[in-house]
Amino acid sequence: MSVRVMMIHNFYQQPGGEDQVFQAEKTMLREAGLEVIEHTAHNDVLAQMGPLKLAQVTLWNQEAYRQMRALVAQHKPHVVHVHNTFPLLSPAIYHAIKAEGTPVVQTLHNYRLLCLNATLQRKGQECRLCLGKGIPWPGVVHACYRNRAASSVLASMLVLHRMIGTWKDKIDRFIVLTEYERSVFASGGIDAQKIRLKPNFVHPDPGAGNGQGGYALFVGRLSPEKGIEVLLEAWKNLDIPLKIAGDGPLGPMVAQAVQSMPQAEWLGRRPRQEIFELMQNAAFLVFPSVTYEGFPMTLAEAFATGLPVVASNYGSMPLVVRENECGLLFEVGNPTDLAQKVRWLASQPNKLVEMRTNARREFETRYSAKQNLQILLDIYREAAGMSWPSGR
Repeated sequence: MSVRVMMIHNFYQQPGGEDQVFQAEKTMLREAGLEVIEHTAHNDVLAQMGPLKLAQVTLWNQEAYRQMRALVAQHKPHVVHVHNTFPLLSPAIYHAIKAEGTPVVQTLHNYRLLCLNATLQRKGQECRLCLGKGIPWPGVVHACYRNRAASSVLASMLVLHRMIGTWKDKIDRFIVLTEYERSVFASGGIDAQKIRLKPNFVHPDPGAGNGQGGYALFVGRLSPEKGIEVLLEAWKNLDIPLKIAGDGPLGPMVAQAVQSMPQAEWLGRRPRQEIFELMQNAAFLVFPSVTYEGFPMTLAEAFATGLPVVASNYGSMPLVVRENECGLLFEVGNPTDLAQKVRWLASQPNKLVEMRTNARREFETRYSAKQNLQILLDIYREAAGMSWPSGR
């Protein structure tokens, strides 16, 4: 009997790691012989919505509820795997799925269920004021999501669905990406018995490179939480070539900064295949994030190409980047410490070769599709219980 999985995702306007995970899991499951039905929405349509309509669908999208219930009734999946519902699909879809008696698995890519801006940060600093609160009023007061009006809508959505038991009763298993995230969500009120660990992965395998390009590489969104300002400040005192791949609100600032830094080059946004090629040729990746990252796809992709990582020692990063084995850690937000670590690593060619080997081994043992498929199927099987087909 063929196993049917329905995969749900609300795409953001700016492509990101969540989108890549959704596509990779879909491909992996189909290649393994499962039938995958996908249902998506895209935030590009937000520009056509007025604020009242957007507030309404964020709280409870009745049309999404009707559509989801009809799709589940039509396809009869053994499990529905949700990646993102915000804001167009809304948590109403969980109720629609469970109304048809179908188990639900939810991947927690960020901290949206606990924090209005989904990062547990405010103005570049750690913030847990809303953690564990029934009403996330500090996030509204501080306008943590866009502005106070938008924050109020998002807070209302969280309060409503906590009150009606959406997270408690309508989701059978939650997937987190690291042990660090598991502890945060459990402390924030998510049932620890329902949380399962499954890291991100890379598929198809891009293959390891040789790192002969001799440059450091940054890949990511050019925004404050990604630490791009820390990176540029550190590079004022370094003569090591640096390539910056990505775009975002700080793009103009980066463009201006590299004009006075002949050792640095801003490449802008690049296709994923080109990013892999840049990683294969780079000496190491710099990941200076100052926010609570879950498990950034950039790190899994770096390991897949055998690329060591110099990362900030923040959140889950020390659990992903094992110090002195597949990279180095520096004090978060400290450009002086970052420069020292980069300078030392660039002067240790033998250590870089060793780290490349370790990084690739890390991918093969933890972040390959083969490893990930079995973990994911086990989570589906748990969530579905007796309704899971015995043939797989």
